Amino acid sequence: MKELIPIGIFVIFIGMILVFIGALTNIGESKGETKAAVGGFIGFIPFGFWSDERMKQIVIAFMAVMMFFLVWWFLSR
Repeated sequence: MKELIPIGIFVIFIGMILVFIGALTNIGESKGETKAAVGGFIGFIPFGFWSDERMKQIVIAFMAVMMFFLVWWFLSR
């Protein structure tokens, strides 16, 4: 379990970098349109909310990959 802590910190760090880069690339573009997507798991049941069709596809693809790894991890124990 202790080997997962550095991985978690790395993922958080990468996420902060991506948010920062995304904020810098939108300077000067004021479309007034915000798109968002959220996905997660409750046990083995995936859920998601989105405001755009493209974001829906990204969330579904991400959730499919995460479900694969979750099942793989569960079966390899």
